[in-house]
Amino acid sequence: MNQITTLLHVDELIKQALREDISSEDVTTNAVMREAKPGRAELICKQDGIIAGLDVFKRVFELLDDTAKVTFKVKDGDEVKNGELLAVVEGDIRALLSGERTALNYLQRMSGIATYTNSVAKLLEGSNTTLLDTRKTTPNMRIFEKYAVKVGGGQNHRYNLSDGILIKDNHIGAAGGVKQAIEMAKEYAPFVRKIEVEVENLEMLKEALEAGADIIMLDNMTPEMMKEAVALTRGKAQTECSGNVTKENIERIKDIGVDFVSSGALTHSAPILDLSLKNLKPIE
Repeated sequence: MNQITTLLHVDELIKQALREDISSEDVTTNAVMREAKPGRAELICKQDGIIAGLDVFKRVFELLDDTAKVTFKVKDGDEVKNGELLAVVEGDIRALLSGERTALNYLQRMSGIATYTNSVAKLLEGSNTTLLDTRKTTPNMRIFEKYAVKVGGGQNHRYNLSDGILIKDNHIGAAGGVKQAIEMAKEYAPFVRKIEVEVENLEMLKEALEAGADIIMLDNMTPEMMKEAVALTRGKAQTECSGNVTKENIERIKDIGVDFVSSGALTHSAPILDLSLKNLKPIE
């Protein structure tokens, strides 16, 4: 996460999260801890899973106390076990108390996404289908959540609306049809950009292929219809399966032969991984 943190300036996002939790002061901490005092706490895993977001966890404390130090026992992508000691955090006790919830919120959310993504990716092992995320992310959390998907073994679809052309049903409705939408996209966009089109049936698929789409998104099709769509598309465009794809039903797609499968569930439905900051003690 270090490189991502530097390149995309996530410090401001973390500061916003801290401001949300500390609007004026941490009144409880200020009541029981009137002055700076060094302390130490332990990050404990309370559930088996895949850890992700350790640098974000650390950065929360560094922004509150530039002397804070976090010593990790694991790295992003590692499998962690219930009861395992993951890190030791040292710094001003006031910073440890005030930053605890924000740091854990990031780490638990990101680790939950990595864990869920990993479980889904394993179901696609042995196939040539790549698992992708979507833009169905928590507002102001996209950079963190998409990073977690990659840690868990998935890949990122476009990051935002500026990142690629994806013509969906409402774009088609606005343009007046599949062919018209693709023609306008080709006219407007640089030739180096691929054009992806969402289709709901084989008639739309044929129209998209004739108009020169590069990627065909097969939206909410039955496995039988997807097999036919893949056969019609082979050699003409890449294919992506989309629409309510979850861990419970993804195996039905494994042998169909689509190039990609995108799942909003990776980010919008992953439960957190249970973690805790415990055993806070002053350093004498």
